[in-house]
Amino acid sequence: MKTLPAISTHASPATVQIPTDFADLKGDLEVPDHAPGLVLFVHGSGSSRHSPRNQFVAKIIRDAGLGTLLFDLLTEKEEQQDASTGTLRFDIGLMAMRLLNVTRWVQNHPQTRGLKLGFFGASTGGAAALMAAGELGTQISAVVSRGGRPDLAGNSLLQVRSPTLFVVGGFDERVLCFNHEAFEKLNCEKEFRVVPRATHLFEEPGRLEQVAQISAHWFSSHMGVSDHWKIAA
Repeated sequence: MKTLPAISTHASPATVQIPTDFADLKGDLEVPDHAPGLVLFVHGSGSSRHSPRNQFVAKIIRDAGLGTLLFDLLTEKEEQQDASTGTLRFDIGLMAMRLLNVTRWVQNHPQTRGLKLGFFGASTGGAAALMAAGELGTQISAVVSRGGRPDLAGNSLLQVRSPTLFVVGGFDERVLCFNHEAFEKLNCEKEFRVVPRATHLFEEPGRLEQVAQISAHWFSSHMGVSDHWKIAA
């Protein structure tokens, strides 16, 4: 698989406070010059915007010319509650609602207003991304689910209109089954990619880079990145 070339982006990272109906959420926003779109990252169970895996993927996506927003789905108080009870990390409806709130903020923020939008969901965040995409329809240009649990999105899968990519590790057998079942329910443009000899977190050498390159190509192909930035995965 060829890799997307790095380009000079001049992204200016910024920590943002995203107001919602219930509390402010913290996020890390980076938008390269002339970026046509922005990818919102939806982290998985028990994680945060500081997830090293999502940060790695986000860097590759920015190198391809798109902006990224990594944000916390839970407040600090809720993170403490979830750390002891584990009850919030599987509340897909709550996660999807907060993603919708953040999406509305992005659509009205001066730095990101008018940009095409994509969702990158990891683990349970994949279900939340698909549930929100089902609600937003064509407002979302592309979705990627990495090692996700799209089956937890339920009937929302039938409503998704955004081009959707599932990326799963070849050794992640249980999650592969969940993804195959969910994939059949999608009625949109879709693709299923299996990364050989990779487990759930893609910790094997070079495997996460494959995920990042596949994802960057999917988003750039559907979000208006100039043709000379694209290389077939």
